Amino acid sequence: MKELSANLVATGLKFGIVVSRFNDTLTGQMLQGATECFLQNGAAEEDLLVAWVPGSDELPLAAGQLARDGNLHAIIVLGVVIEGDTAHADLITTQVSRSVAEIARETNLPVLNGVIAARTLDQATDRASISGVNRGRVSALAAIEMANLYQQIRDEFS
Repeated sequence: MKELSANLVATGLKFGIVVSRFNDTLTGQMLQGATECFLQNGAAEEDLLVAWVPGSDELPLAAGQLARDGNLHAIIVLGVVIEGDTAHADLITTQVSRSVAEIARETNLPVLNGVIAARTLDQATDRASISGVNRGRVSALAAIEMANLYQQIRDEFS
């Protein structure tokens, strides 16, 4: 039996990071966490491409374009959606999740959903904080691992 287990080495890999400008105080911290993670794991700064979009609803649009044209090994999308008095937050997070998964399937590229869906600002702040469990950092780690796993699979079957 063969077993594939990817490492967390980002050296030589190129990553796209699509970030929502809405709630940019929080998404900026998520971007910082992601960028630091990529660099600490060996990625070169010139191998990171950051694309800003107006809000979380636009994340899949830019991610799809990057997946098709960016010559990247993986993409993460970062946003913050905080529940309000209507179902709007649920609609956005559901659509973003479905769209990101569909882009990954269509392009055969790891596209990871790093959108925080929170009930309160405090919850969102906890998950975006540089000193806490930063969702940008977590998404970057997953992107590195998945990019390496995809490479292992290609190598195994080529």
